[in-house]
Amino acid sequence: MIEVRNLHKTFGEKHVLRGVNLAIQTGESITIIGQSGCGKSVLLKHLVGLLEPDAGEVVVDGERITGARRKNLYEIRKKFGVLFQGSALFDSMTVEENVSLALRTHTTMTAAQVSERVTECLRMVSMEGTQKLKPSELSGGMKKRVGLARAIAMQPAYILYDEPTTGLDPITADSINDLVIHLNHQLKVTTVVVTHDMVSAYKVSDRIVMLHGGEIIFSGTPQETQTTDMNIVRRFVTGEADEHPYVITRYK
Repeated sequence: MIEVRNLHKTFGEKHVLRGVNLAIQTGESITIIGQSGCGKSVLLKHLVGLLEPDAGEVVVDGERITGARRKNLYEIRKKFGVLFQGSALFDSMTVEENVSLALRTHTTMTAAQVSERVTECLRMVSMEGTQKLKPSELSGGMKKRVGLARAIAMQPAYILYDEPTTGLDPITADSINDLVIHLNHQLKVTTVVVTHDMVSAYKVSDRIVMLHGGEIIFSGTPQETQTTDMNIVRRFVTGEADEHPYVITRYK
């Protein structure tokens, strides 16, 4: 279980998180939605201790990661797998080297065991046989799948997805959504997705929460996002523009 308690984060004069409170249950598939720049990715980075809050705390399985010693923080991070927005593959490494990085760094597995685990993870994401390829030889969707294979290599309890379908065509994006659902069920992990893609959010979520104004303003099932009386939530999920029409200036 992950608990976020009264989390605040400021960058310069911009107060991004203003007292975020959120509980993520074990085994849950939760999606965090909100407008671009509202702090979704900032919140995600706090969950794994990549950012230190100005106030508040994050607790993972009863352990406080906020302010934790580096050694303890590293141990807690082993519970997480992260699919970064741009996949974040190392260009100089092959697919096999990318996927095996954490295994080679944080385990005592033999080379043969690492190779076997890499093959298993690539098979889970339908990327078997690509071990010797470089990221430059992969399409955007393939990179996402390799990034996901790397995220599950250490058998994490939590998988965090930062905009998993951004930049992908609809068919590829849907295949990534199916993969998120498949891994959630097959691996019995807790899934946290950050996105503004409502097609993806509706497909993969048990629960959807909305971040707005630095706070969680809504939490409910996908169906409840469509029936809520909160106008800002309804407008976001339906993709409606602001109520005030734009003023179009014509230049002569």
